[in-house]
Amino acid sequence: MNTIAPAQLLSSLNWRYATKVFDPARAIPVETWAALEETLVLTPTSFGLQPYRFLDIRTPAVRAKLREHAWGQAQVTDAAHYVVFTARTEMTEADIDHLIARIAEVRSQPREASQGYREMMAGALLASGRKAHLPAWAAHQAYIALGELLTAAAILGVDACPMEGFDRAKFDEILDTQKDGYTCVVSAALGYRAAGDKYATIKKVRYPKAELVKVV
Repeated sequence: MNTIAPAQLLSSLNWRYATKVFDPARAIPVETWAALEETLVLTPTSFGLQPYRFLDIRTPAVRAKLREHAWGQAQVTDAAHYVVFTARTEMTEADIDHLIARIAEVRSQPREASQGYREMMAGALLASGRKAHLPAWAAHQAYIALGELLTAAAILGVDACPMEGFDRAKFDEILDTQKDGYTCVVSAALGYRAAGDKYATIKKVRYPKAELVKVV
């Protein structure tokens, strides 16, 4: 396994910032974007259920509509890629069976080998008292994916901006997400910073490590 030095990782994370102004003329190389897509696919999730979809919005007209409901933020239309993270609004027995089938396919084993795991997932997620919490749980999984994407982008030298400032109901309407049982929860713009983005040079503000990290 190839690794990078700790100093390289920290350098990348210090270099990144929530990019406010993207250069609309700069595209992300195909192989770089493919790696970032795969980063999303490889995101760890609770039970491995992956209760989300990632919408790479490439149609300019759709991006323009979304921008109207994202406080007019230019990143929506100017970044090389704009990804909307959607999460499941509910989970069903069929969703659990879908994962069990995928496990059997990938690991070349009978579905019955995962029966105990299936029952454990069903008990944890589908019990009547827990169903109300599923949308929040699924949204949390999407945020894990967002964090993975931001870190991977920084390591690859790609600028990014996580974005929560949008009307989720309008996004759901424009992207027709709820017909498939999903809802928009967060988004991210990715590309390369414009030369004139003043936020690229100001110091990053964080609390001291001693204030945030406690050894117990």
